[in-house]
Order: sequence, then C-alpha cells, then structure tokens
Amino acid sequence: MKIDKNLNNLQIANLLRAISASYQIKDPDKNKFKIIAYDRAASAIEHLSSEAKDLYDEGKLDQIPGVGPSIASHLAEIFKTGKSRHFEEVTKGIPEAVFVLMELPRVGPKTALKLVQDLDLSSSKDPISDLEKKALEGKIALLEGFGEESQKDILKAISEFKGRDKRMLLPYASQIAENVISWIKESKYALRVDALGSLRRQVSTIGDIDIAVASKNQSRVIEHFVAYPKIVRVIEKGEKKASILLPSDIQVDLMVVDPDSYGSLLQHFTGSKHHNIALREYALKKGLSLSEYGIKIKSENTLKKFADEKSFYNFLGLDFIPPELREDTGEIEAAENHKLPDLITLDDVKADLQIHSDFDIETSHDLGESSMEDIVKKASSLNYEYIAFTEHNPSKSRHSKFQILEILKRKREKVGELNQKLTEIKKEQFNCSEEKAKNIGVKKVFNSLEIDILPDGKLSIPDEALELLDFALVSIHSSFRQSKEEVTKRLILALSHPKAKILAHPTARKIGEREGVDADWMKIFEFCVKNKKWVEINADPMRLDLPDFLVKEALGVGVKFTLGTDSHHKDSLDNMKWGISVARRGWATKTDVVNCLSLSEFEKQLSS
Repeated sequence: MKIDKNLNNLQIANLLRAISASYQIKDPDKNKFKIIAYDRAASAIEHLSSEAKDLYDEGKLDQIPGVGPSIASHLAEIFKTGKSRHFEEVTKGIPEAVFVLMELPRVGPKTALKLVQDLDLSSSKDPISDLEKKALEGKIALLEGFGEESQKDILKAISEFKGRDKRMLLPYASQIAENVISWIKESKYALRVDALGSLRRQVSTIGDIDIAVASKNQSRVIEHFVAYPKIVRVIEKGEKKASILLPSDIQVDLMVVDPDSYGSLLQHFTGSKHHNIALREYALKKGLSLSEYGIKIKSENTLKKFADEKSFYNFLGLDFIPPELREDTGEIEAAENHKLPDLITLDDVKADLQIHSDFDIETSHDLGESSMEDIVKKASSLNYEYIAFTEHNPSKSRHSKFQILEILKRKREKVGELNQKLTEIKKEQFNCSEEKAKNIGVKKVFNSLEIDILPDGKLSIPDEALELLDFALVSIHSSFRQSKEEVTKRLILALSHPKAKILAHPTARKIGEREGVDADWMKIFEFCVKNKKWVEINADPMRLDLPDFLVKEALGVGVKFTLGTDSHHKDSLDNMKWGISVARRGWATKTDVVNCLSLSEFEKQLSS
C-alpha cells in the first residue's frame, strides 16, 4: 500500500479498510473487535467534512468520531513520518494485489486473496486489468468455489469500477474550497470571493475547484493566491488567472475581475453548460449576446457590465435564478413567468427523521456511536423541535421473534423515559429556567426504526414488533441487482404495511461505489401519493438519495419528502445542509418536506 504524509480522507479510509481486511484474513475470530474498530474508523474518516491531515495539524485528530486513541496514534505517525510500523506489521505477508482487488465492488478480503493466489497475481503491476484478462479467458470459472456466474459477477464488478466517478464528494470539495477562500479573503484586495461551477450549483460530486474574485488590484490577489500554504505547486500564473495543485492532485483555478464585471463572470462560470446555452439562445432572440464580460446590445454595439447576478438576470427580463436550478430543466421559462419556486433553506427544517443512536441492540447493520441524550442535546442546539431515533432493526438471523420483541419493548421504554427528561436535559444544557427549557429545542422524540426490505418485499421484523413503533422507515440493504419489475414490486409491498411511513435512501445508491437499484419510480411515487407515504432525501454525503432529478419527478406528482441525515454520530447531524442542497436542486420548497412542519402539524400528518 502506498502511504505518505499527505493522504486524503478517502485514501486513509481505504488504508484502514486494508488493515481491517488483514485482520480478517489472518485471524477473524481473535481480531473481531479490531476489525469492527477499523471499519468504523474508516467510515468516520470517509464522511469527515474536514481533512484528517488538517485536524492532525491542529492537534484535533483524537476528536474524530469513531477514531479511538490507538488508531489516532497510528495515523499521527503516518502524518509525521510517512509510515506506520504497526500497519506494516499487520499487512506483512499479504500481497499488495489483494488490497487492490478489494476496491472492486462485492470483492471481500478472502475472495481477493484466493484470486491473487490461485491466479498468480501477487507480482502483478495492474491486478485489476490482469484479473479482467483471466476472466475473459474463462480461468476464474475453473477455480474451486467460483464458476461461470461468479466469473460474470467479477467482470461486472470490474466494469463498474472502471466506470466510477473519480470526482470528489460535495462536502469534501466544499471544505477544500472554503479553506482556499478563507485564505484569499485574508488579502485586503479581495472584495468578493465565490466558488464557481458544479460546486456553486451543489452537484453531488465535483471535479476541479473554480473560484472567482472581485478586485481592483488583481495582481496582488494572484500573488496571495499562489502563496497558499498547502500548495504542492503552481500550475500557471497570469495577470488575471492562476491555477494551483493541492495534495491528492486537486486543482484549484482562480479568476480575478474588476468589481463592475463580477456578476457577469459569476453567472458565466457557474454554468451549467446546458443552462448557459439555453440562456444564450433566449438572449439572442432579444438581440443580446452574453459572455463572462457582460451583455452586448447588438443594435448599439455596446457592452453592459454587471456587478451582481441579479442585475444580469433582471436585464434579460428574468427573475434571479438560484445556482442550484441552473440545469436547463425549465428554470428559464419559470424565471420569465415569475414562477420559480421559493426553495427550501436549512432554517426551514424543524427535525431530523433518520438518526441512529448507540442504544444497546445487535442491529442488522452498523450501530450508532452517540447516546440518545447526546443526540438530543445536539438536535436542540440546531433548534430542532423533534427528532426520530431510527436504529437498524435487530438482526433476524441472530434473534428469535421473542428476542426482537423484547429488544424493541426496551427501546420504546427508553424513548418514553427520554421524553419525560427532555425539559431537564435542556435546562442543564442551556442553563435556563424550566419554563424556558420547555419552549426551546427538542420537545418530542419519536420511537422509530429503519427496517430492511427483504428481497421478496417483506419486512425483516414481525408485525407485532412493528406495532411497538410510532412509525417505520423501510429501506433496501441487499439484493441490489434485481430486475426493475422485481424492485418496484418489492418497494411497493414493503410500503404497503400500515406502519411503513418513509421510504429511506430510496435508490440505495452509494456515490462512487454502487449504482442505485432500477425501479419504476413514477409507479412508486404515485403509490406514495395515493397511500400517504413519504420519500426520504438522505443527507449522508455518500448517498444524497433520492437524487435531485428524481426529486423533481416526484414533486411533479405531489410526493411529500422527509429529510434525514442517517447520522451514526451526533456530529453528523450537521450534514443536513447536503440534503437541503439535493432538495433545492430538485425544486423543493418547505411545503414539500414534512419535517419543515411544526411538531403539532407533523403529528397530524403522521396520524392521517
């Protein structure tokens, strides 16, 4: 494994998963808790909105949720020396090719090791390409325990891997851009600074980072920009433009213009390409020509400059179009007819409806890491009125029906006790009177559960257990490659249960890792509207699911949405803003999202 001092979060997560895999290969029973610890730490770092290396530099590495002192010390050694003696010892004797093959979807440590050993890939310089060659030659099918079907699955996994989006996740790119922008703003010559392109439009993945600056002294801004402390090298530097390379081959491009042209530049380089093409065609019909310099009036051969975007759009006879909507999906016509939606904002949200606590339960999936009390405090600090605890259902394979019922009765009792203590918790948290504590922060906690939808559409806990819940979220966590018809039938059957209120992370996608399931979404949306079911917009940066284009389709038939962070640690409640980005890109307003309702209004909707 390549290790150096400048590993980014994704590289660190992959490294930690390689350590977990090494423990699984060598002695899984003996190392059970180490495997869990490294997997949790990998997920925690992958979802960080700040770079772990930056946190190390600030002396905050031990504050990363899910990263214990031991793992933190090993990472600190890497950031200091470029290597870890412990990691070298753990991975000793395991061919590098094993860790490379594990990057393929659905290829675990033991499968990777067997492929490497049986196909003699230990010294391969490109194990994935060599594995593909062996598969095309039919050699994998001949291995013990594999066969033709496994060979096809491996070829599909290789195809998916090669087709992966290599772009950055939105929060990761946003944090890098914010750091650079903060540096630029230290220059007194930078009057305005904004991100551009897909980042400003809040697209789920980002390529290069583009930044615009308004300044009357452009050369001074450029000089300050290329002196950014974290720079690897300057790619180019001109009078008004510059590009730098940051660790992990991340490119940041800067454009500096006079303040009176800033609005034109901002509009032009925010995009999207399709929006700009449609806008140019719209302007041409009015005898106008658009560019990053302004709007040219052809009949007068004059150029009108714009210091802000609102003036730019208004000059064209359009209302200001929010960046998130600029995808040529009807926004220009809506702006012309004054019918743009009043998009939802973070301040509109009154609850988080998918949170996983550390309640003592052997779940079917990953357990939360924060206590219910700590999550309540975090939610109250965000000014939420209510929240739902939606731990994964108890594992059906490891529990009897009686045990599942007992676990969920215990959870219901815990939530009931918590509701009785809410005022006291807030009184202590905010150091205020009992009367004030009653009227601020979380006023009710709902007892919910995120329940697996089995391949046949049945829910993975008995009906008696479902009756113990206020409501249920249902979601897919397995059998992702069913046919469109099978998935559609599966989802509708699961949602047909009276307690199933929310379809959580509907497509089950993981950005850059796994495509979503194929379904007849319009049929599902129409079912939800008719049966008063809600569809989640999941704010986990690796999910952002329902995707924005499906949000817009769902809105068209009247679907109501919920927002949930899918948090497994209290700090992840801050990820709600990424769900808001998806909702805005899907044209959603606060009236489209049920957890923008007050507690009393939400309870009415829940019981209707």
